[in-house]
Parts: sequence; C-alpha cells; structure tokens
Amino acid sequence: RLLILLPPPSCSQHQYASKLYPLLHLQQIQFVEDKQEFSRFPTKAGRRSSAASYTDSSDDETSPRDKTQLNSKGTSDFCVKNIKQAEFGRREIEIAEQDMSALISLRKRAQGEKPLAGAKIVGCTHITAQTAVLIETLVALGAQCRWTACNIYSTQNEVAAALSEIGVAVFAWKGESEDDFWWCIDKCVNMEGWQPNMILDDGGDLTHWVYKKYPNVFKKIRGIVEESVTGVHRLYQLSKAGKLCVPAMNVNDSVTKQKFDNLYCCRESILDGLKRTTDVMFGGKQVVVCGYGEVGKGCTAALKAMGSIVYVTEIDPISLYGGFRLVFFSGLLGNKNVVTRDQLDRMKNGSIVCNMGHSNTEIDVASLRTPELTWERVRSQVDHVIWPDGKRVILLAEGRLLNLSCSTVPTFVLSITATTQALALIELYNAPEGRYKQDVYLLPKKMDEYVASLHLPTFDAHLTELSDEQAKYLGLNKNGPFKPNYYRYNHPSKIPLNDTQMSDLCMIYLQWIPTATTYMFSLVQSS
Repeated sequence: RLLILLPPPSCSQHQYASKLYPLLHLQQIQFVEDKQEFSRFPTKAGRRSSAASYTDSSDDETSPRDKTQLNSKGTSDFCVKNIKQAEFGRREIEIAEQDMSALISLRKRAQGEKPLAGAKIVGCTHITAQTAVLIETLVALGAQCRWTACNIYSTQNEVAAALSEIGVAVFAWKGESEDDFWWCIDKCVNMEGWQPNMILDDGGDLTHWVYKKYPNVFKKIRGIVEESVTGVHRLYQLSKAGKLCVPAMNVNDSVTKQKFDNLYCCRESILDGLKRTTDVMFGGKQVVVCGYGEVGKGCTAALKAMGSIVYVTEIDPISLYGGFRLVFFSGLLGNKNVVTRDQLDRMKNGSIVCNMGHSNTEIDVASLRTPELTWERVRSQVDHVIWPDGKRVILLAEGRLLNLSCSTVPTFVLSITATTQALALIELYNAPEGRYKQDVYLLPKKMDEYVASLHLPTFDAHLTELSDEQAKYLGLNKNGPFKPNYYRYNHPSKIPLNDTQMSDLCMIYLQWIPTATTYMFSLVQSS
C-alpha cells in the first residue's frame, strides 16, 4: 500500500513528520494483520483458482492401470486417475447441466418410458462434464453404459471419477499412452457376462476395434451412432466393401451438428485453445487454415475477426466461396499428411502448428521424431520442436485435436450434439425390423428439427406457425419437416469475393473446364 499525504501550509516539516510517522506505522501494522487474516482462508483442494483444474494438478505419476481403486459402493469396475476426485467432478457436471437444458428436458420427458431399457451401450467419446450429462441421461432412460475416451488428452479426470462413483464403468484418464488407449477400449468391450448391443463412437476407433477383435459381438450390434468426419468416413468404407453388418447413423452430417458443433463451436474454441497454450496475439499474424468445411469456416471467421491475415487451402472448388485468399491446394481436415515434413522444414522460426481435426494424422508428427530434431516440453500440451540451426516450431497437443486437448468448448453446443446422439440411439434401438438395413443413414430431418426446437427456450425464441392455407400451398406438414433432405442451409458468414479472389477462382476453373465454357469465364473475369 502506498499512502501519500501532503502537509497543510501552516504545518512545519518537523511537526508534519512527527504526526505522519505514527500513522504510517499504524498502516504497516494493519497491513500485516490483513496478511495474517488472508492466510487464514481455507487452502484445501475444494478451493481452486479460476485457471486451475484437478485434471492437471495431480502429482501422482502412477499409472491408473497399476492401482486398485474402489468407489463408495465397493466396486472396482473402472480405471480412472483418482476416484477421490469424484466430488469435484460432480460439481463440474452440475454446472454443465445448467446450459444443457434441452438434454435435461429430454431426460425428464422420456425417463418414465425407459426407451433404452435393455440397451447395453459402449461409448468412445471425449469424457468431459458435458459428455457426462449425456451418459447420465442414457442411464436414466434405461441403458447400461461402459465408456472410454476417444482422445488421450481430452479426459477430465474429475469427471471420469464422478461417473465411476455412480456405477458407470469408465476407463480413461488424461495423458494416456497409445497402449493405454487401446487397453481402455478393450476393457470396455471385453467384460465377462456383459455384451454391448449399441455403439456410440467419435472417430471410429471403438467400431474398428470391435469389428476386428470381436467379430461375433459386432454382428449382434443393433446400431452404431458416429459423430465425427473420420468415423463416418470409415463407416462408409465398410459399407462400400460390404462389411458393415449393422445399421449406422451418421450424426456428423446432421444440420444441427454441422452448424453448432462443427461451425460455431470451433469458431469460439480455437481462440481459447491457442491463447491458453501460447499467449499469442492474433492481430497481424499470417494464418493458413487447411480445409474450408464447417470447421474451417468457424476457424477462419474467428481468426479474421481477431485481425489475422487468413489464407485457406482446399481441394474442393465449391468451398472457395468464403472471402479468403487461396494459396495452394492441400488436403482437408479428416485426411492424412495435410501438413508434411517438407512444409514443416520450410516454416519460419516460432511458427505454431495445431490441428482441429479428430485424429493425429493430419500433421505428419511421426516425421518429427528423428535424431536430428530436439523436442522440448515447455507447457502441458506444448512442445518446441528444435531444428539443428536453432529454428523452433511450436506443436500443440502433439498434433491432436486442439480445442478439447488444450481448452474447453461451449456447453450449449455440446448440448445440441448430445441430444442428437441420444435421439439417434433411441431411434436405432427401437426401430422395427426392416426399417434400417446394413448401411449408413443420415439423421431424419424431423429429428434434426426436434433437436433445434428443444433449444429454443434458451433464447426465449418462439416459432411462427404456418396457417392451413400456407401449409397446403407449400405442400408441407404444419409440424414439419420443413425442408427437404436435399436442402442446403446457407452459411451466414459467407461474403462476396473481392476482385483478386474472383480472379484466382477463374484461373483455377480455366485449367479444368472445356473450351466453350472457358470463354464464358474469361468474360466474367474481364468484366
């Protein structure tokens, strides 16, 4: 504390000093007492700073596989970092529930009917507080659940403990090794006296494991729900090869998932992840975004809004209409070797490399694990890869999904995805025989609209209802669905191309299209 007192004109310096000293001494004594009072505040684990988390605060380096733990019910059918963190995880789940009102509403509406009674669901997703709300909803609807993580860095240890405490068999912890990852998946599937009949997957690893290791179990699965680009791609590959022997629901390409989880979620969470890990200033930075799907659109919009100079790489000419300059063609998110060793070698010192795709295949991280390069861990999930000449490239989360590995995502967004997943599971599990064949299906449009409608009260929004005459004129049911399956919802952030971008686009098409059409485009370019 700094106290400045000015002497009155009638007071001499000696008189002023004699009066000031006791006052300063008194202030000093009071400050000491304040410090003593401050030190009396509780410092137990229950109190945490705004930046702290149980997930990263544990000093116990013992692998959970080497520990025997029991929950309060005396069961040990789980493997988490520390079951004692369950109380803290429960508070995290309760906070998440506040912004997941639609999923809670679905739970209250359907728990009396138990539409998932008899369902044995094995899940492989990110294990966060929001996912826990989904898992507890499935249990409330009658399902038995066993769960593991789809990402070795995204698990919230305290949430995994809270789920294990209530009897959900969870096998996951933050910072798993590759061997741990597959061990956890196997422990979820391979349990004596318990066989799954439904799969909820994020990335396709669980589906792949059951298909390869337990083919007899796979044939008896009643339905698969997949929520990622990577996992859906793998399902379509199985279907094309005639090896998909169960119906699967492609949740990733549902309208609500695309708009909220892929677009809006990434628009907000990419900045959060980059700030937490690097403290970088975005203004004036040159950023290359590989892929301009819904995830790419969200990332570019956020980075541009922060003042970055954004470039986009794509393979799809239709995706170029986004107001960003094309620099070169490359693979899109969900692919492999999008960023290669040659490109990493040519990057500037201090370049930041991260991935917003599901897997760790987009960035060729394996090529960086060579003797001539030095890896230096500077923060949790932050590595400096050092070249022989001293150049450093900052690699985040070892090339894995940035937002859930290094930060968090908006709870409201995950409410929409989780509600979609729950409805897809209910639909597949209760569908009469013959409705779904051994193929991959999109979420019915009616179900998409229902998910969106459940979230309207959050915004105090109310839909306008068609009159009978209007519904007849449009050929629609007043209760929906309101759009045909081929309808493509326009993206609100698309802006017109400038002259340079239009010129680039025309030059690309000039290389592809026939001569007659080339003449037409030359007119467009000249005008």
